[in-house]
Amino acid sequence: MSEQKFRVESDLLGELQVPAEAYYGVQTQRALNNYKISNTRMCDYPEYVIAIAYVKMAAATANAELGVLDKKIAEAICAACREIVGGKFHDQFPVDMMQGGAGTSVNMNANEVIANRALELMGHKKGEYQYCSPNDHVNCAQSTNDAYPTAFRYTFVRMNKKLVSSLGALIAAFRAKGVEFKDYIKMGRTQLQDAVPMTAGQEFNAFATNLEEEIANLERNAVLLREINMGGTAIGTGLNAVPGFAELCTRRMSELCGDTLTKAEDLVEATPDTGAYVSYSAALKRLAIKLSKICNDLRLMASGPRCGLHEINLPPMAPGSSIMPGKVNPVIPEVTNQVCFKVIGNDTTVAFAAEAGQLQLNVMEPVICESVLESVTWLCNAIETLRTKCVEGITVNAEHCYEMVKNSIGIVTALNPYIGYKGSTKVAKKALETGRSVYDIVLEDGLMTKEKLDEALNPQAMLGAHALFK
Repeated sequence: MSEQKFRVESDLLGELQVPAEAYYGVQTQRALNNYKISNTRMCDYPEYVIAIAYVKMAAATANAELGVLDKKIAEAICAACREIVGGKFHDQFPVDMMQGGAGTSVNMNANEVIANRALELMGHKKGEYQYCSPNDHVNCAQSTNDAYPTAFRYTFVRMNKKLVSSLGALIAAFRAKGVEFKDYIKMGRTQLQDAVPMTAGQEFNAFATNLEEEIANLERNAVLLREINMGGTAIGTGLNAVPGFAELCTRRMSELCGDTLTKAEDLVEATPDTGAYVSYSAALKRLAIKLSKICNDLRLMASGPRCGLHEINLPPMAPGSSIMPGKVNPVIPEVTNQVCFKVIGNDTTVAFAAEAGQLQLNVMEPVICESVLESVTWLCNAIETLRTKCVEGITVNAEHCYEMVKNSIGIVTALNPYIGYKGSTKVAKKALETGRSVYDIVLEDGLMTKEKLDEALNPQAMLGAHALFK
């Protein structure tokens, strides 16, 4: 095997060897040497790499129009960015997502890759930065403090679309089950105790409605992410950016990526502000809490098969035990629960990191970025898995559910309008003490006629408003 070749680059701290074929440069190499923390790299999130390429393309376009950047250099920068947006060179973004420096390593990784690819397109060699510099040209009129948050804000906007799409498909799957199970009567429960009858269809439709609310909440909070601070440079004052750059760069980025982005009204305020991340992370947490509760319900309803509720059957996905033959566990809801726990924990991390900001910059943005990216990615994967490997294959044990309704003391609630709450309580108590049915006790005690009792305790009649009040 031939020895790897290197080129030598230098920065404030001195010279450093960089792999000769690498498109990244000295500052990325320092980050690789410094940060071996999470084993999660920037290139593990393709949407993130694409978003920062859009940022650099918009900046180069605006700077060229304003006469700040040579048009030939700007064209080369934009061509390199288009290649990155198209999926090329993503492996050249290897920096760890967890880092100090408020994202400087991420920003410089992008600047260096784009500069070196632009150099090639102009007929120069990698590292000949006198023709296209990572700092002077690719990073022209920018700071990490506006380019970096703009990139991950837009990443969240793009990834939210995928999350909403995945969630919509899961909702549709629950709705389909609602239709399929509309005639299957079962017992509803409160405090894990028998309550009143319902249909399995009503239960699954309720899951769908519950999650539908989260689409609106996610989209409402994603709007906050569309406000960017490009042109604020270091602390929002716009130092080193010419007048009009902030507005033009924002406009050009919107045109390039096809999404509406807006310039922050107060760039000094926007530079350290993390409120949008807090709100969006909270929306992810709210979704996770609801999704986890639904998975808890699915696991309870499928418990058994002989000694549990056994109302539904989940698709068997794996043997459930290394010691108990025949056991099949609800592994898909279980893994979804665990993803939800992770998202809830990530939201706590975001809250602490947002609070830790000081003065004109929040240097904890890398952990905010990583936490939200992880939450969205894991939720998308878990939702797809839950839909395709669980919900779509659920069946109902209809006969068993109906027998439980008939034998339940909970149906005595339907007698309140006829014999009163106290009378119904006496019947329920007697049924519990004797093990006899509610039906037999009411007839034996002469509380209702057989015809009236049959009408009142017809499970179908108990699914909606009581006939007595219609």
